[in-house]
Amino acid sequence: MGPLTGIRIVELAGLGPAPFAGMMLSDMGAEILRIERTDTSGPSLFQNSNHDIMARGRSSVAIDLKMAEGVDTALELIDQADGLIEGFRPGVMERLGLGPMICRERNPKLVFGRMTGWGQDGPLANSAGHDINYIALSGALHAIGRAESNPVPPLNLVGDFGGGGMFLAFGMVCALLEAARSGRGQVVDAAMVDGVSTLMAMIHGLLAQGLWRDERAANFLDTACHYYDTYECADGKFVAVGAIEPKFYKNLLQALDLADDPRAASQLEPADWPA
Repeated sequence: MGPLTGIRIVELAGLGPAPFAGMMLSDMGAEILRIERTDTSGPSLFQNSNHDIMARGRSSVAIDLKMAEGVDTALELIDQADGLIEGFRPGVMERLGLGPMICRERNPKLVFGRMTGWGQDGPLANSAGHDINYIALSGALHAIGRAESNPVPPLNLVGDFGGGGMFLAFGMVCALLEAARSGRGQVVDAAMVDGVSTLMAMIHGLLAQGLWRDERAANFLDTACHYYDTYECADGKFVAVGAIEPKFYKNLLQALDLADDPRAASQLEPADWPA
């Protein structure tokens, strides 16, 4: 049981952020039915589907959406659902006969969740892309990395999952709340490049105040300072140190027997960080 118990969602199986959103909603109690491809040779990251943790908690059915009978079956399932999740490129659902206008005409309360990289329109809408492209063009990748190094991709956590799947799940929950009040669904159009830009809100605020430098490894959160970084230990593993607040920095100095060392006294002065 969870807060979304009783909510029924149809998820068109895909890769990355869309199934991650499905996993989040399922974990909160939503009943989700995944429509899988009948052609098992399609794209997959897992040789064994039992290892696909993001697919947990959902039932599935294989339907050939290239056949009219398959589309009719999918529409019958969508008619009974509160929400739908799809992660195709713009226009694909419309070409299949499963676009939001058709689905919501049949089921006015439906929340139609769409996950794309660049949005439904615009100059890049139909371009292929991956997490690294979305975080690069949004500016997030520019800020991540050590001094004198290339930008470092933080796995695919920022674009696919933080700026993509989580934003889609949040948008769908908001729309489901509204649909419960008004009986009217809506389209939730989540684009990863938009989500990643939103994740950078605090950094842009600090930059506007002059408290952030627009370069890598020059700020208190990006490995420039000594109290927010990783250090190799004697066993070859690493310790992560995060002592931003003065009281925690004081604790750090005491633990290292550096409380009286003048080199460590100036926590907030960037010029003293290298020493």
